[in-house]
Amino acid sequence: MLLEGNVSVKAAILGNHRKVEKLYYDKHKNDKDLNFILHRAMEKEIPCMPLEREEINAMAAGRTHGGLVAEASPRIYQELSECMHGKTPFLVLLEGVEDPFNLGYIIRTLYSAGCDGLILPRHDWASAESTIAKSSAGAFEYMNIVMSDDLPKLVKDIKKQGIKTYAAMRKDAITYLEADYRQPCLLAIGGEMRGLSSAVRNEIERNIYIPYANDFRNALNAASAAAVLSFEVYRQRR
Repeated sequence: MLLEGNVSVKAAILGNHRKVEKLYYDKHKNDKDLNFILHRAMEKEIPCMPLEREEINAMAAGRTHGGLVAEASPRIYQELSECMHGKTPFLVLLEGVEDPFNLGYIIRTLYSAGCDGLILPRHDWASAESTIAKSSAGAFEYMNIVMSDDLPKLVKDIKKQGIKTYAAMRKDAITYLEADYRQPCLLAIGGEMRGLSSAVRNEIERNIYIPYANDFRNALNAASAAAVLSFEVYRQRR
């Protein structure tokens, strides 16, 4: 696959969640960020090929590459054990989000808020990885991401490890501000169309909701909900 632009390529090199096989860069471009990327690539013995801008344009899907693209292998995903950082891991389970732009925005938010691991249902994102990397501003390359074939079972396993589980659901819920996220916790968030599956909801211990300033009845989209909830976790843990 081809990664495009300084942000995505640099994150792939530094994130160590995929193998970067070769870099192609504009031979006439000379800036600090590009030089940093080339230096890091050479440290990892990644071949760096200087080309004319027109040649890079022909390789790239768009025109926002800024003179840098990279051939890379598909992303490597993690096991749950790799997300259990410190005494108070913060995990997010995301279900029902299939748009790569939305997924990228959510990953960007969660990584910024200190999420230790994102859990997703098994899905082949290979053809969309470049889009996810770009829309996440590179966070896709740094975030620990777990792909699961059985989300309800994984939630059961997480609870056995003493992690409190919360679902973004209004039924029988407390407000998200009443929950204590200073303990190890998992937030389960569903997409706007289908939300969380009943099998996952049945495993969650507590529902939380985001109160509104008016009587608007519709749910926030997953990206907005993820931002509100994850930064409350960060706020409480500061």
